[in-house]
Amino acid sequence: MFKEILKTIEAYNRILVHGHIRPDGDCYGSQFGLAEIIKENYPEKDVHIVGDTSDFVSFLGTPEKATITDEMYKGALAIVVDCGSADRVSDQRYQTADKVIKIDHHIAQVHYGDIVYVEEESPACCQIITKFAKEMGLKINEKAAFALYTGLVTDTGRFRFRGVGSETFDVASELMKHNVDVEVLDNKLSVETMNVIKYKGYVLANACFTDSGVVYIKVTRDIVNQFGLTDEEAASQVGLLGTVEGYPIYLLFMEYPTEIRIRLRSRGPRVDKLANMYGGGGHEKAAGAHLDNWEHLPKFIEDINKLSRYYQETGKDDLY
Repeated sequence: MFKEILKTIEAYNRILVHGHIRPDGDCYGSQFGLAEIIKENYPEKDVHIVGDTSDFVSFLGTPEKATITDEMYKGALAIVVDCGSADRVSDQRYQTADKVIKIDHHIAQVHYGDIVYVEEESPACCQIITKFAKEMGLKINEKAAFALYTGLVTDTGRFRFRGVGSETFDVASELMKHNVDVEVLDNKLSVETMNVIKYKGYVLANACFTDSGVVYIKVTRDIVNQFGLTDEEAASQVGLLGTVEGYPIYLLFMEYPTEIRIRLRSRGPRVDKLANMYGGGGHEKAAGAHLDNWEHLPKFIEDINKLSRYYQETGKDDLY
């Protein structure tokens, strides 16, 4: 499949690299890393990064969404990375490209694209992009390596999450050969504002605990504004709740203008199937979903409690 992807890349002069809405580090790393690899090895090609911006990893660059015209998709190749479902692709104009390649690692309900390459067992899309470049003999420059390493580190929780294996460290080692400055990256990812630190205290002090081993926090617009946070800064703190002993399922409910978005995490049963029931998806132990409003919260908590109790009683996670 890698050979087919490379052959297709070589066949097009203009290439537009898309990611998903509300991009994370792996999405940004895959977009900027792949784009840089193509530009390094095929300098004559017209390569663009399209999509939403990310405050979290803005140091990698800024997508060109506002400057991309409809005309640019005619006769062009669109590559979508790190996006499981078509409706979550940032900038739906990718569909008007002459051909679409999808490279991803999420569990998908329905695939999209003319060429589809998915490794569900891979902990990060950046791992796949790096493997692609290495196996195809493509040069990885320093800028590409830094972007790909950023995505690898963030999506694996600094090599702690499910799916990390020997191949992940092989990929990390390969990227380190290209002068990745881990100290610079750590400074960018680890240093937080005082507002974020105070907000973390709020999350821990106001978390809700159920008798079924579920812990969650409700974050309203008022709370986001009170602490002066970006949406990403507020929503990304779900991991704080994963450190509480006896509560293997942890969630963050975040209020947006038109919906309530949910970040689901688990150290026990898989939660992606429940996420699918609520218009979301993702990985087995890390997924997202949404509610129309706060009135639907009790029903979701009821469902997640059922899943947790079922898992504790049977050791299985096939309730949904």
